[in-house]
Amino acid sequence: MSRLGGSRLRRGLGAAVVGLLLLTGCSSLQSTGDKGYISGEGTVRILDPSDRGDAVDLSGTSLTGDPIDVADSRGRVVVVNTWWSGCGPCRSEMPMLTQAADELTGSADFLGINIRDSSASQGQAFMRRVGADYPSIYDPTGKAVLAFAGKATLSAIPTTIVLDAEGRVAAVITGEIPSRQTLVDVVEQVAGESAGEAADG
Repeated sequence: MSRLGGSRLRRGLGAAVVGLLLLTGCSSLQSTGDKGYISGEGTVRILDPSDRGDAVDLSGTSLTGDPIDVADSRGRVVVVNTWWSGCGPCRSEMPMLTQAADELTGSADFLGINIRDSSASQGQAFMRRVGADYPSIYDPTGKAVLAFAGKATLSAIPTTIVLDAEGRVAAVITGEIPSRQTLVDVVEQVAGESAGEAADG
């Protein structure tokens, strides 16, 4: 179980970010037709520590109404996954994410960002169905997603972002994760970097 517990302009920009993702998803990119999302190819990109920039300032309200701030997990790797229950690739990868979260208990925190469900209760029902017990920010306006502006490109739904122990974007998987083991390997690599830096210090 994870420890993770504006202005009109920001709301407008957030809605525009989500709207851009969803509208381009209707243009048949990656053979998605009119399903409302772009499915990536599960490509994995790991950033060199020197290229990671500043920590991500990500916060919001969970599907259950609780405040969430990723800063509460500083010192630990955090896996952030964008999703919604009507997205086919999201449904397909969720069991793998849930298995990875269980396997990495104690090594990484997991956090979802629900970007489109019509209600928080709809998102909760889906998470219960797939057995995922980590929290998700309910973000239909796109406000939370703005935290990644200039740090990671969210060109597909789902996208999985791995933050290092300093809260910086360390890896991005665009589209459905290729496998549970792929995600576990990426997280362990990022966590290993942090452990190595601590030992050197």
